[in-house]
Amino acid sequence: MTTDRPDRLDLVQAAWRRERPDLDPSPQGVIGRLHRVAGHLTEHLVAVYREHGLTEGDFDVLATLRRAGPPFERTAGDLAEHTLVTSGGMTKRIDRLQAAGLVTRRAADEDARVRVVALTDAGRALVDAAFTDHIANEHRLLSVLDPQDVEALRGILTRWLAHLEEPPTRA
Repeated sequence: MTTDRPDRLDLVQAAWRRERPDLDPSPQGVIGRLHRVAGHLTEHLVAVYREHGLTEGDFDVLATLRRAGPPFERTAGDLAEHTLVTSGGMTKRIDRLQAAGLVTRRAADEDARVRVVALTDAGRALVDAAFTDHIANEHRLLSVLDPQDVEALRGILTRWLAHLEEPPTRA
């Protein structure tokens, strides 16, 4: 789907070309649009989490535990690493999820200083329902693009991301 109407980024680039003809603002055409798309996507994703009584951070923690497989647990340090949150931020998330009865926390068998966080049955049921709706939402969001464009975008973003961050060691 293409449009002949200039969008906000076209207007911004035109203004910069006028004001600073010595610079090439063309990267804004990609990066600016990507940034705006990301903001819109986040709004749509967060709306689904909210329908399940979750914040984006709550969903991230519960989903990380769920995809760990049985017994659906990880150390608090692993959770912080996988969600790119500080240990203090992770503690607040875990406290909130534990108070809601969605996770438990216990000392690790091999080291009492390490805390292991596990999904409760209620947490697993909630994240399964939220993930089902989340995936349907992502399919809906991508459905406005041609399948070939989705695949091309996946490949482009995968290659670009490989230059921007270290590859993960596990999911």
